[in-house]
Amino acid sequence: MPTALFPRLLGDVGGTNARFAWQSRVGAPPSHIANLLCQDHDSLLAAIRHYLHQHGLEAPQACAIGIANPVTGDWVQMTNHHWSFSIQALHAQLGVQRLQLINDFSAIALSLPELPAQDLHLIGPADCAAAPNQPMAVLGAGTGLGVSCLLPTTGQAITGEGGHCTLGACTSDEAELLRLLAQRFGHVSAERVLSGPGLVNLYQACATRYGLMAQPLAPADVVHRALTGANPLCLEALDHFCAFLGNFAGNMALTYGARGGVYLAGGIAPRIIDTLRQSSFRARFEEKGRLKPYLSPIPTWVIASTHSPAFLGLSQLLDQPG
Repeated sequence: MPTALFPRLLGDVGGTNARFAWQSRVGAPPSHIANLLCQDHDSLLAAIRHYLHQHGLEAPQACAIGIANPVTGDWVQMTNHHWSFSIQALHAQLGVQRLQLINDFSAIALSLPELPAQDLHLIGPADCAAAPNQPMAVLGAGTGLGVSCLLPTTGQAITGEGGHCTLGACTSDEAELLRLLAQRFGHVSAERVLSGPGLVNLYQACATRYGLMAQPLAPADVVHRALTGANPLCLEALDHFCAFLGNFAGNMALTYGARGGVYLAGGIAPRIIDTLRQSSFRARFEEKGRLKPYLSPIPTWVIASTHSPAFLGLSQLLDQPG
């Protein structure tokens, strides 16, 4: 096996934030962890150069980036941000010996078997148990909705764009909200609801349904006002969010056969762990008719780490032969 290259630059790039970390040697934990706002930089290359300069770091020998976007060829055009670039050109501009780009949730999927127990918060019955060597699904709401799955027997992460699947309703209330959203967007994907902007969409749809004027709130405002009880519409929107999330997570468990567990990542779930536990999330996860006995034993966890779990997966990716 070729000698692993160090030092390494690791990046977890979403539509709002670009998170970077440095790995200086074999077995070293991520260091110099930083979060940059994508809007503050003209390009991914500019953000990387800013990070290296800011921390006084040398040029890395290898770089792995997880990005919130399909990676299907040389050209990358982000879905939820304006950055676009050629992977080959970025490789040359960085001057690294090795550059790997994968979907950000595939990077998280690679990390799942190695996540420390203290970073995992169970949502649902305590007697659920992951089946060994079975697929492990991960999904997460942030600027968008990411989805991936790990096949533990091969170490392969399955990349997809499940966040753009059409979202379905389970109740008449949900059907009405989706009808209102369809008037705005045409196609109502899961991401139109299960994301930061989606939470705002839900809040606005709730207001429209009652003939009320929605306030100009950011996603964090909706969450805060819901958790503090300051705004009943925000609370209703968050309740619907949890229900839709449970329904979608159950769909992903069925689609992937994820008897190894379903993990919730992203920026929103770690902030509402107690709310998820008290909500209809888990009931909706299991309520799939004749397949409820299949889903009931599958554990669901929220990943709440001090830094992005994608860094662990990206490092493992660079450990593999290029």
